Amino acid sequence: MMMAKRAISLDIGDRTVGVAVSDLLGMTAQGVETIRRTTLDADIARIIELMKEYDTNKIVSGYPRNMNGSEGPRCEFVKEFCGALQEAYPEADIEFWDERLSTVAATRSLLEADVSRKKRKKVIDKMAAVYILQGWLDRQSRF
Repeated sequence: MMMAKRAISLDIGDRTVGVAVSDLLGMTAQGVETIRRTTLDADIARIIELMKEYDTNKIVSGYPRNMNGSEGPRCEFVKEFCGALQEAYPEADIEFWDERLSTVAATRSLLEADVSRKKRKKVIDKMAAVYILQGWLDRQSRF
């Protein structure tokens, strides 16, 4: 049986990018890190480093649709970021995943785990990336 390749997910924000990666079997997502945004080039360089470290070219980017399903300015922001990433790393296979409620779900699970507000702030984007990737992985396993 061939091993599935890992996928990496991104929760792209103005100040941070949450990053998660799948296990080698493509069944579970684990949080990797929260990248503090500095320059677009530096942010993309870090993502490419992580892709090489985890030996993947598959990126699942959260796609922040509005609650009614329409695309707003946040979608445009994510598309521009991913476009720059694709340009810098042409081998990247980027897929968008509807991330509505991923941050809400991440916040809820951190609250249920009684994580302090200060700690929540540090890990929320990474956790949102985990929710995005886990949703995508669960969808893949059904097909």
